Amino acid sequence: MNSNAAISVVEISKSYGSFWAVDNLSFEVYRGEIFAMLGPNGAGKSTTMRMILDILKPDTGKIAVLGGPLTEATKDHIGYLPEERGLYRNVKVVEMMVYLGTLKGLSSTEAQKRSMALLDRLGMADQAKKKISELSKGMQQKIQFAVTVLHEPDLIIVDEPFSGLDPVNSLVLKDLLFSFKERGGTVVMSTHQMSQVEEMCDRLLMISHGQQKLYGAVEDIRQQYALHAIIVEGQGNWAALPGVESIEPIQNGRKATLLHLAPQTTTDSVLAAIAAAPDTHIERFEMAVPSLNDIFIRVAEETST
Repeated sequence: MNSNAAISVVEISKSYGSFWAVDNLSFEVYRGEIFAMLGPNGAGKSTTMRMILDILKPDTGKIAVLGGPLTEATKDHIGYLPEERGLYRNVKVVEMMVYLGTLKGLSSTEAQKRSMALLDRLGMADQAKKKISELSKGMQQKIQFAVTVLHEPDLIIVDEPFSGLDPVNSLVLKDLLFSFKERGGTVVMSTHQMSQVEEMCDRLLMISHGQQKLYGAVEDIRQQYALHAIIVEGQGNWAALPGVESIEPIQNGRKATLLHLAPQTTTDSVLAAIAAAPDTHIERFEMAVPSLNDIFIRVAEETST
């Protein structure tokens, strides 16, 4: 196992009768990174998370968490935010946070101190004495995350953490996740919001039908699916440039054009040709690298056929 791995998964499988929810899956999550776990609904993400947390046992394979098999002591260094939220609705916010903090080994005094500090950072200090049932869905989501990190774990596993949050509260949660990482914490995040993955995550795993389909650094995967093409904005006779095989407009609300290049043509040679061309004005010049959302859709469609 990699000594820098917070999680090491080796050839795990899990079946329910004749259905394989997870099929011979292997990957690692490095310490101090934000790692995305992606896949269509029913791909096996939640089953994999539950096996990592020892809620479910794999039929085959091995899992190491924070350096070894998961034990009760190790669990005190882990935080888990499930997709199915579970808060005590008729309990006051701070009382519930303190109670759950003591279950993770904190003293009542320390749990109270940390709870109020987190509530203040979340802009919810004035909600401390309210019952959970009196809070909006977004506020409940922020409380659930606060409980997840209250005991300052080394590793947190969060399932759809931005679900139900408006853009402002999403920014607050994003800031907390980055702060957690900066302190050396490791984040495993399952989400369908590809823009969040592009912005936040270091590496990703995409699974479909319980099997690995994409795995590696986010930017490396985007470059892997890049077209041999360039996106330009401005004025010029793009089709006349040497090395340009064809052009097509990009319908994204801006006047951009996609230049498909001949196999041996380099981006440097095209840029030099644009610089030398008369009556050409360029405002944008970049490689045609697809968004992670486009890649996700493409891979999901390929694996469904």
